[in-house]
Parts: sequence; C-alpha cells; structure tokens
Amino acid sequence: MFLKIICIDAFELIFYHCRCGFGLLMYGFGSKKALIEDFAATALVDYSVIVVNGYLQSVNIKQVLVAVAELFWDQIKSKRKTTGCLPKVQQPFSSKSVDDLLAFLNEPVEEESGNFVCVVVHNIDGPGLRDSETQQYLARMASCSHVRMIASMDHVNATLLWDKKMVHTQFNWIYHHVPTFAPYKVETTFFPLILAHGGSGQTAKTAAIVLQSLTPNAQSVFKVLAEHQMAHPDEEGKYCLAVVRMPVNNLYAICRERFLVSSQVTLNSHLTEFKDHELVKTRKDSDGQDCLYIPLSTEAIEKLLLEIGR
Repeated sequence: MFLKIICIDAFELIFYHCRCGFGLLMYGFGSKKALIEDFAATALVDYSVIVVNGYLQSVNIKQVLVAVAELFWDQIKSKRKTTGCLPKVQQPFSSKSVDDLLAFLNEPVEEESGNFVCVVVHNIDGPGLRDSETQQYLARMASCSHVRMIASMDHVNATLLWDKKMVHTQFNWIYHHVPTFAPYKVETTFFPLILAHGGSGQTAKTAAIVLQSLTPNAQSVFKVLAEHQMAHPDEEGKYCLAVVRMPVNNLYAICRERFLVSSQVTLNSHLTEFKDHELVKTRKDSDGQDCLYIPLSTEAIEKLLLEIGR
C-alpha cells in the first residue's frame, strides 16, 4: 500500500512527461497492470486510451493501429463539429496498410496539437509482441505525433529488443522504477489453459484465476455456458461437441433475459476475454452459425464453478 501511495503521488510528474511527448516505460518487481490502469483512469480521463495486453499471444498489431486511428479520427470529427468545418470522409481504416495508418497518425493537424491517443501496453516484452517486426511497428507508432505510449516490461533482458534509434528517438523512453511487489495474477494466465498438464483440478484452478480477474457479469455469462454444457455430458463425463455447442444467439438471448448483458457488443467483449485465455472455443455449426463450447470435461467445469463460487 505504501508503494502504491508513492506511485499515485508521482502521477502528476508522469503525466507531465506524457504531455511532453515522451514514452513512459515502467519497470520493477511486481505486476504493474493495476498501477498503470489507475494512472490512466486518474490522469487520462480527458484523453482516448487504448489498452494492449502484451501478455496474450493473440495480439494483432494491425488491429491495434486501426483502433488508434479510429479513436484519433473521432477526436478530429468531434473538434471540427464545433467549428462547423467537417473533415473529408476517410476510407475504412481496416482497409489501409500499416504504413498508411502510421502516416495518418503522424499527419500535422493544427487543431489537434494538444490532443493525442494514449496507447497503454501491458508487458511490451510479452509473447504477443516480442518479435522484431512487431517491436519495429510499436516503435514507429510511439514516434507518431498524435500517439503517446505508456508501457511496462518485466523480462530482465527486455531492452535487447530495441536498438539505439528505437530507444532514444522513436519510443523516446523515460524510465520509471515502480516496484509494486503485486502478484502477476493476470499476466501469468496467458499460457494455454487446456493444454496445461496437471489434471482437471489444476486446470480448473488456473481457469478460476482468470475468471476471478473478470467482472461479476462476465463470470455469470461464463456460468450460463457452463451450465448448458454440464447438462449434456457423455457417459464418461466428458463433453460431446455435437451436443454441447451453444449458438452465440442462444447465449445472448439467455444473458439478455437474465440482465447480464445489455447488447451484443457487451457479450462479444466478454467472449473476447474468454477466447483470449482459451476458456471458450468457437466452431461453426452445420448451418454456418458460430457455436461456443468450453474445452473442459464436466468434472473440470464443476471444479471451476466451485472455485469461482468461493
């Protein structure tokens, strides 16, 4: 708690560095995820923020750039609506190349000189971002005039991912030593849960750690799918894919009825979290519908529900 108070007191200085155009790199023992998110929620309330979870293996740098470009474009449109000078219509950002997206984020826009999109990267040295090409794109994105980057690193050799130009010119890092000593509860769950060894009990505990880090509504959505699957076990207590797969539309209808989600977008957000951690998988039905299932035995699902119900 003492260390957290010290870090919160430093938010003003960190924000000043951010406004000045520096990249902020947090290092030190312990998870920095909650700390950085506290900073974003406290100091960046007037800015658009994108969060990239580098500890996941499914990060797509093109999708990140598209999201950043769309947020910045929304800022431009919002600003120009007040002046009555609407901008030209852009082609969909998803159809642009990575180089075009980077060029857009670096274009001079007079009325947006004080605004930026903040890109928060948890574990910039994580498995989803560690390859050389992705790091080059991250460095180029960080150097764009309308982007500010705040990142954390944990590997002792993480700086070997970058050359001098990337460190001093593109990322333009200012290092902040923030040893939180907090457990890496979420970050360590990027390993594929279903392929992990150690039996159903160990798998259930690992999956429970992931679910406990999510919102109560997300947990309840998962329980709906789990209850459906447990109602259709085979003779050995394992799931039968042909029977247990649940159409996304059916899940949405039940969750809407129970007031767990208010829209398809909310449900999709929960499902993305589940898929990122391999808690849920998708297969197409014979009629082309997307259907969901939990790739665990009935026994493991029962243990999982007991774990998160404690």
